[in-house]
Amino acid sequence: MQKTNRLIPVILLVILAFLITVSCSKKTVTTTKDPLRDSAQTATTLEQRSSSIQQQDLAQSQMASETDSGQRVMTVLLEDIYFEFDKSTLTSQAKQSLVEKAKWLSANLDVRVIIEGHCDERGTNEYNLALGDRRAASTKTFLVDLGISPSRLTIISYGEERPLVPGHSEDAWAKNRRAHFGIE
Repeated sequence: MQKTNRLIPVILLVILAFLITVSCSKKTVTTTKDPLRDSAQTATTLEQRSSSIQQQDLAQSQMASETDSGQRVMTVLLEDIYFEFDKSTLTSQAKQSLVEKAKWLSANLDVRVIIEGHCDERGTNEYNLALGDRRAASTKTFLVDLGISPSRLTIISYGEERPLVPGHSEDAWAKNRRAHFGIE
């Protein structure tokens, strides 16, 4: 999650740098009174402006695509999947989510993912670390079965040590029984 939080300022910084660069373009000023020369320079200037506008449009569409891609990462890849109490088997909803993650990962071969296994506070620390490990491992296995290279997937268990929702209720516990995804 921390790496995701670091990714957003980087994207915003790139967008800001692009906007500053685009707004600092030079303008051509002519002081000659020759009409033929003026019309030739005007045509050249118009061509340059048209080319510059096309390049800016292309850069903006690429940047929008990268931003959309960044948004897609956050909504597809980084969405947690949840487990039932004391289970490491994937629910049908978790499997659907993992299929979407696998599609995105197949299209973005340079992305490496950390899969974190988490548990609620019930049970011993040792038991919850082992359960978190089984949850992360079953998630990884499912993604590998969908064609994602195991070398791109790292698992770690935090057991009950990093709850998403503090509290001692079934609602809080259900949100803490999860596999969380991060980008390496």
